[in-house]
Amino acid sequence: MKITTSYKGKPYSCDLAQPIDISIPIGQVKCFYSTDFEASPYTSGDFVGSVKKGAPVNFYNVKMNPHGNGTHTECLGHITKKQESINETLTSFHFMAAVITVTPVEKRNKDSVITKKSLKAACPAELPEAIVLRTVPNSKKKLSADYSGTNPTYIDAKAMEFLVANKVKHLLIDLPSVDREVDEGKLAAHHIFWNVKGHKANKNSRTDCTITEMIYVPTKIKDGLYLLNIQIPSMNLDAAPSKPVLYKLKEI
Repeated sequence: MKITTSYKGKPYSCDLAQPIDISIPIGQVKCFYSTDFEASPYTSGDFVGSVKKGAPVNFYNVKMNPHGNGTHTECLGHITKKQESINETLTSFHFMAAVITVTPVEKRNKDSVITKKSLKAACPAELPEAIVLRTVPNSKKKLSADYSGTNPTYIDAKAMEFLVANKVKHLLIDLPSVDREVDEGKLAAHHIFWNVKGHKANKNSRTDCTITEMIYVPTKIKDGLYLLNIQIPSMNLDAAPSKPVLYKLKEI
């Protein structure tokens, strides 16, 4: 199925039969020492919910941590006492998005950081409402990594301020978090992105904005403008497993 759309006065075509899935399946990756993803047949008396074990259907229980077990999309409820729901705050699902490739900078303390300078160098002149951020090196190890205790790359506060100033509403990254793994609970980049002071939203908080973490954008996918679809299950939590999908745009 092909559709046409427009962006900043220019018409584009898009083939919905050619999706580019940039999600990592739940259970393949791990971070923050989260519990492992588990799926096991439901049991009750003699019933075991597995076709292999004689049941007419597979009927499984699932145990998981959205933040720690794979690609997920989170809302400001991640850092607020009210714990706003991603199901209620993400109400649109298609966005114009720029895929950009950024080279992190090593700081004096050996931290790997996405700085404002490195980010600006990778960004187009005008930023759409969604940014898909790919870091280099872009090894396929990202598809099966355990980031726990490794102090992965994160986003500098000034870089996040740059994105907010340019009205980026949906940020997707191939990292476990936009903040440092251990930062004494400051979560500066999260707070800047949602404009949350402390743990309470205010009238100026960016309640309709999202962060999607632990994606994987294959190297063969070129930087540029895409149509983005963020798919989530209807879960009333601060975050949910997600499947962000890109569609190549062709100017017509």
